[in-house]
Amino acid sequence: MFIGHYGAAFVAAARPKAPRLGTLFIAAQLIDFGFFAFLILGIEHMRLVPGTTAMNPMDLYFMPWTHSMVGALAWSLAFAALIWSITRNRSAALLAGAVVFSHWLVDLIVHAPDLTLMGAPPKLGLALWNYPLIEIPLELFFAFGGLHWYLSRTDAIAPGGRWGAWALALAMAGLQAFNWFGPVPSGIVDPPPASTGPLGLFAYTLLALIAWWMARNREPRLSGR
Repeated sequence: MFIGHYGAAFVAAARPKAPRLGTLFIAAQLIDFGFFAFLILGIEHMRLVPGTTAMNPMDLYFMPWTHSMVGALAWSLAFAALIWSITRNRSAALLAGAVVFSHWLVDLIVHAPDLTLMGAPPKLGLALWNYPLIEIPLELFFAFGGLHWYLSRTDAIAPGGRWGAWALALAMAGLQAFNWFGPVPSGIVDPPPASTGPLGLFAYTLLALIAWWMARNREPRLSGR
């Protein structure tokens, strides 16, 4: 899953004392930030294998530090500790940590069996990527249902709060469309192209920046408004 991960960020950002949406966008993809950084460094590994799943050719065969349950918990606790050290706000820290861990739970639904509990077999994954007629509506519901939830609970205080929402929606839709319908290799590519890691990091950073820009021009809706 890609933009579906942001559903948790949108819902959390609408709560009182939550971190800003841009921070929660980073939280929602922190595990994949780590994975693509580790891919570049040669610490974790993947290859492109057409047919791995119906929707995704990524064979994510070695990612114990980011996509094990224990690894995801460690990333969650570390990010929660960072937010606590900056804000001294326990609610904000807990929400941020929960959004980080939600990534692993959502991945468990869609990934082929490539997630682990502690970095070693058994490998887990319900493989919803093999069922596009279920996965696509679910991903769109998570992402744009979350966006609607956030917008319905905040008000624009400057034009950027309105235009930013459109920019974010279009950017999410465009990047997700490329993810779904972009070119697929005709054979096994191992290792993947050198651009894979940087492109992933660019996409996550771009969406976090747009979310930050939009959210700085919105404020929580007052009761009765």
